Amino acid sequence: MTTTRFAPSPTGYIHVGNLRTALMNYLIARKAGGTFILRIDDTDPERSKEAYVDALKQDLEWLGLTWDRVERQSERLDRYHAAADELRAMGRFYEAFESPTELDLKRKKQLNMGRPPVYDRAALALSDAEKDALRAERGAGVWRFKLDQQRIEWNDGVLGDISIDAASVSDPVLIRGDGQVLYTLASVVDDTEMGVTHVVRGSDHVTNTATQIQIIQALGGNVPSFAHHSLLTGPQGESLSKRLGTLSLRDLREQGVEPMALLSMMARLGSADPIEMRADMGALIDGFDIGRFGSAPTKFDVADLFPLTARHLQGLDYDAVAERIAALGVPEAQAPLFWAVTRDNITTLHDLEGWWTLFRDGAEPVIEDEDRDFIAQAMAMLPEGPLDDSSWGTWTAAVKEATGRKGRGLFMPLRKALTGQAHGPDMAQVLPLLQVIRARS
Repeated sequence: MTTTRFAPSPTGYIHVGNLRTALMNYLIARKAGGTFILRIDDTDPERSKEAYVDALKQDLEWLGLTWDRVERQSERLDRYHAAADELRAMGRFYEAFESPTELDLKRKKQLNMGRPPVYDRAALALSDAEKDALRAERGAGVWRFKLDQQRIEWNDGVLGDISIDAASVSDPVLIRGDGQVLYTLASVVDDTEMGVTHVVRGSDHVTNTATQIQIIQALGGNVPSFAHHSLLTGPQGESLSKRLGTLSLRDLREQGVEPMALLSMMARLGSADPIEMRADMGALIDGFDIGRFGSAPTKFDVADLFPLTARHLQGLDYDAVAERIAALGVPEAQAPLFWAVTRDNITTLHDLEGWWTLFRDGAEPVIEDEDRDFIAQAMAMLPEGPLDDSSWGTWTAAVKEATGRKGRGLFMPLRKALTGQAHGPDMAQVLPLLQVIRARS
């Protein structure tokens, strides 16, 4: 069975970069009728916060990305230590004691000599007595996985054939000196024991994938299919790394971005297919193909989400927004007409409040000096009694006959006087709303 996972660290709110990874893994699992696991990477007790766990679940639920089960890495520490013991027993795990300063000096020396800045495995030459002395002096060391220095190859779902020389990569640290299990080991153990078949993540993990493949093989696991999607940049190609904190999903939600607008963009952004507004999750699942994505950095502009949001809203029936409109105080009898009048004239649902204020309270009239007498004459001719969708045509025909005005010179001054705006919904629909609301006040 196809099994994928999304493994966020609960150290902050998830953002558009996280979403891209989550969505791709979700769509692959759902398209295959498989399993999607939400795996909380909370092995760092100092930085992990329960509030962020709750927040990321809320964000995923807002988007409709449902998971089949939740796993927490903090509850699986015994499994990681058992795997570490296995690696020690087979001679693939060793303790190293260099300080960060010493490692930095080693890297600089290697670069000056034109060599790749990889760990030199000096710790492998230490005797037991030397290790005891270093522990007494510095405390416990870090534990590194000893790579087989051969080429590591796989066919990547996005990047194609990948081949990395393990000799050009440092033996990865899997357990810190304070005993904290790091992502690489925890991820390998989880992927192996949870039967993960497909892993999609950012291209910044390519080297990490190479080392993980060897660890998986050492522990006797099945290597999943890997795919590394491109990283997002700003609209001018600038790095998003410093801005991702302002592009959290909850920030976008507060700005009025609709879930399907965001999902429709992220399901296609960076692929060979055009971004198209999808009506529902089923359409996203059916149209998803990881093989259509490219490796080039992908430009993301948050401004592009708002036209998509507007397009999504234009396709919604009244029932989908009835609660939101009722919360504004729109009378139930007028609410369907209110939605019909406004939905093509909003970018987000937040804009409904402004339209309701206009219809309820009226607008500050915008009247040019040369139109004052005309407006006064026209308003005096406004039909008495309830207005309907034919009233605008009847009224403007009478005003035209009385004043000789026609076309833009007739309609625009009336629109601006009634709504304070030069553009907006069909006035034949607006007029009944204005009249009904004023009649209630």
